[in-house]
Amino acid sequence: MSRSVPLRRSLLIRLLATSVLIALCSIAATAWLAVQTTTRAIQEAQGQALSDDAKIYDSLVGYAATHPAWAGVGPTVTKLAALTGRRITLTTADRTPIARSSTAPERLPQSESAVVDALNTDVALQPGTAVRIDPRAVGPYRLTPAKREAQQGLAVLNLNCLYKTGNGQNLPGSPLLTKDLAGYISINYRELRIDAANAAKIMASCSAPRLPVASSAEAKALASLTQSVSTCLKQRKHAVVDLAVPYDREYLPSQRFSEDRTVQDCLDAGRRQQLRSYVAPAALLFVSSPGGVSQTRFNLSGGNLARIVGVAAVVLLITVAVTALVGARLVRPLRALTAAAQHPTEHHARMPVAGRDEIGVLAMALNNLTERRERAEQQRTEMVSDVAHELRTPLTNIRSWLEAMEDGLASPASDPALTGALLREALQLQAIIDDLQDLAVADAAGLRLAPELLTVDEVLAQVITAHGGQAEAGGISLTADASDHLEVIADPVRLRQALGNLVSNAIRYTPPAGSVSLVGRRDGDEVVISVLDDGAGIAPEDLPHVFDRFWRADRSRSRETGGSGLGLAIVRQIAEAHAGSVTVTSSVGHGSCFSLRLPV
Repeated sequence: MSRSVPLRRSLLIRLLATSVLIALCSIAATAWLAVQTTTRAIQEAQGQALSDDAKIYDSLVGYAATHPAWAGVGPTVTKLAALTGRRITLTTADRTPIARSSTAPERLPQSESAVVDALNTDVALQPGTAVRIDPRAVGPYRLTPAKREAQQGLAVLNLNCLYKTGNGQNLPGSPLLTKDLAGYISINYRELRIDAANAAKIMASCSAPRLPVASSAEAKALASLTQSVSTCLKQRKHAVVDLAVPYDREYLPSQRFSEDRTVQDCLDAGRRQQLRSYVAPAALLFVSSPGGVSQTRFNLSGGNLARIVGVAAVVLLITVAVTALVGARLVRPLRALTAAAQHPTEHHARMPVAGRDEIGVLAMALNNLTERRERAEQQRTEMVSDVAHELRTPLTNIRSWLEAMEDGLASPASDPALTGALLREALQLQAIIDDLQDLAVADAAGLRLAPELLTVDEVLAQVITAHGGQAEAGGISLTADASDHLEVIADPVRLRQALGNLVSNAIRYTPPAGSVSLVGRRDGDEVVISVLDDGAGIAPEDLPHVFDRFWRADRSRSRETGGSGLGLAIVRQIAEAHAGSVTVTSSVGHGSCFSLRLPV
């Protein structure tokens, strides 16, 4: 009988679930690795690209701050392109090319990468600058080489005087000077070991010429800037401030008023107006990859590649380990089944039932087969023993009579009963052999039937006639009763044989003055022919075995009264050959009822 496996315990579902789980874990790990590695590579590439872009921008802004035009910027652009590996194009505000790193025609992107303007720098590309005017744009404040050298000489004289007065000796080594971008000279008073407050008093005793705060050109430019800032502050109704720079400060004028937004704005506007003619005009900067793609392209670094290989190897090892573990768990019961099936007849080992999946059902089926095989072997052993026993008794009797005849102790002429005894033993042998042959035919290929339409009451009458003498000899009443016109399709010979075995058994186990009845009736789609007796009956524990071969409830009975033990087994084979069945009900001391059921 087949067993249904719950869906949640199905081996197929478990395999699918395991495969899906392993696939999901592998996909998740791979996706995480790809995202992490790609993000890191993008960040590295973007950082490098931003660094290159900032370098390109700073170089071009520096060029613009120190040149009034873009005429000679070509070599700088080419050098920057070779240094960063990017394609650089510089155009005017109306996209007229100024310089480009590649001679091949290039289609400019829709938007520029940055605007190169020394007077209005990009704080994103040039961070750390509070004022958006490039500090390299000094314009009229730039000293000529001659004036710078003259100021340098005066500074050395003043430093020597200060150091000698403050320390009692001449200044060793190089003079301690710092220069701001506008060309001013500042003194490091900490290294001179004097403070700035006493510098003026010390300088008064020195014979060296005083170092001017600004040259005439610088003073003129500062005066112009002061006037422009003052006009702006008056328009905004703000107090006018002095932009004069003391010689001890090393900061630009525009960095002194960062806390006053109004002054700072006016100062920035004045400086832009003053420096406009000294710097190159604003230009558009286009930076792209060598192939002309404006988006950032990146390649995985060696570290990222090593990380991918390492994590992929770990994921692979985990996947293989989990798969091997699950596979071993699933294969373990199969191995146990194989080991048990390799020795099926030696130990009759039972298969281990580990669950209720397909393997568990298979194990239970194999266990059932093993149990049936054990029962079949036991029945075969008992059958061989019974057949030997059944044949030994008549053969022993025949041999004994024949030996007596050979020794002259008996003679058919002097003892007429000898011939009858030998005939009875031969008939007993013939009956056993015929029954065994019928069972062998039924077991091998099934009984061959020649079915035809039969009237049940006629069949019962024939059985009564055949067994009437046996019943009369035992003092038993044998009767038959069947419904009118009750018909059945069956093999008449086999049907009479089955009913004859049932009647013969009933007569054998019914005491004298008892009765045996044959009753035919219809029960739905079946014809039921019952054989009833009022004999000793059968114990309840023996009922399941009455149709087994060579089985007898009372093994002490002789073959003359107990039969061969094959009659009821033959009845069952005949009933099953007709697609019917045979059943028995019995009560000890009240008789038995054997019912043969055949389809209409």
